[in-house]
Amino acid sequence: MPASNRAASRSRPRTALRVAVLADSDTRWKWGALTARRLSEEPHLTGFLLRGRATPTARQLGEVGVRAERLSEVTCAQFLAEIEREKYDVVVLALVGGAVQAVLHGIRALWPEPAERPVLVTGYVGVVYEKLADGLLLRHGADLVLANSRYDAGRFRAVYEGVGADAGAVTRTALPFLEGAAYEKAGSRAHTVVFAVQPSVPESRADRAYLLERAAGHARLHPGREVLIKLRSRPGEHTTHLEEQPYQRLAERIPGGLPANCRLVYGNMGEVLDGTDLLVTVSSTAALESLHRGIPTAVLTDLGIREALGNHHFLGSGCLASWDQLDAGLLPQGDPDWLADQGVTGASGAGDPSRAGDPSRAGDPFAAARERLAELLELPVLPAVAPYYTQVTAPRYLPGILARHHLAPDGSPLPGAVRDDEGESRLRRRLRSYLRDAARGAYRHGVQRVAPVIRRMGEL
Repeated sequence: MPASNRAASRSRPRTALRVAVLADSDTRWKWGALTARRLSEEPHLTGFLLRGRATPTARQLGEVGVRAERLSEVTCAQFLAEIEREKYDVVVLALVGGAVQAVLHGIRALWPEPAERPVLVTGYVGVVYEKLADGLLLRHGADLVLANSRYDAGRFRAVYEGVGADAGAVTRTALPFLEGAAYEKAGSRAHTVVFAVQPSVPESRADRAYLLERAAGHARLHPGREVLIKLRSRPGEHTTHLEEQPYQRLAERIPGGLPANCRLVYGNMGEVLDGTDLLVTVSSTAALESLHRGIPTAVLTDLGIREALGNHHFLGSGCLASWDQLDAGLLPQGDPDWLADQGVTGASGAGDPSRAGDPSRAGDPFAAARERLAELLELPVLPAVAPYYTQVTAPRYLPGILARHHLAPDGSPLPGAVRDDEGESRLRRRLRSYLRDAARGAYRHGVQRVAPVIRRMGEL
């Protein structure tokens, strides 16, 4: 039966929703899968990884620690064929804006008229400090555009209303991974400082080396403290952003190496925070996780407070500080009003373990989203997807975005975009997989090894 002609009633009781999550990196998979579980109790969760430069490795997925009943790697066109073939109730698009836009137009091509199609949900994995209008307009057309705080919800609606687009999809929630035990300093535990690094902030080798050296210097100044450099990925792996200057390689160049009480660590951020007494970062979303628990949190000002760094987002937070101030013993505490505005549910209980994360105080940040989702699921059909960007509003911009995902200007797959692997031999599939991995490896080597050398040569 053609997808546009499905007419079965959606008005029926549901015990578990069929949810598909499409993600393009390890952090977005974490956000998408956890969001799905906040929207529905024990959903039947199927995961898809969008094939690209940031497709996570098995190690990265294991570190995230969020499982699905099935997890497979797909192209955009293959994912569209999957959701046309399988009847999912909800599709969570945990992707960059351009990929979200491509899927939205692909779904519009599948169901150009009101039909029984899946409810489409999207949002952001963390702090939104750049490309606000661009990213939001690329996400317009989803049934739910989740905002992680009251502050974000207001900004999102203002952008949509500013271009005359419907802002009804904007729904206030919170980051789905704000959880974990409230901070309570244990006298028997060694004071632990965690520097949560970011793949692309700061960008330059000199700035990144400076921050690493300051962390090592803090460890030397405080031999009774353990300083952990929390890394996002291993060399050769990619996450949400490109990392041209991995801290692992910078650490190898420190004269004498890192001090004994300073080391590089991997692992789930929530588990690392379980033993943290001070979280230090430039602008990572880890700061919000830390503040949610009431952990002293420092957002560094050493490189300035600049939009390019993202630390301007923390103006008014009470957390802006330099390594000099931290060396002198400062333990920044978040401002309760700022935290509440940012959707940090433990805000007013910061530093008070008995109140941090208390549902009776903070409420359920996903209640409105679940209510809206239930309303949409009760409709016999949903309206056709209506993104703001069309061939009329963005005739030059939109076709290029769709073409990058092998879709025609009308959202339909280009010839050859969907390959049928059923009749293909196992050897041929394995060979294609090896070639794909080799191409990714070559790309990552170019980004992390060749590009920095060429850049330095150009500066001579």
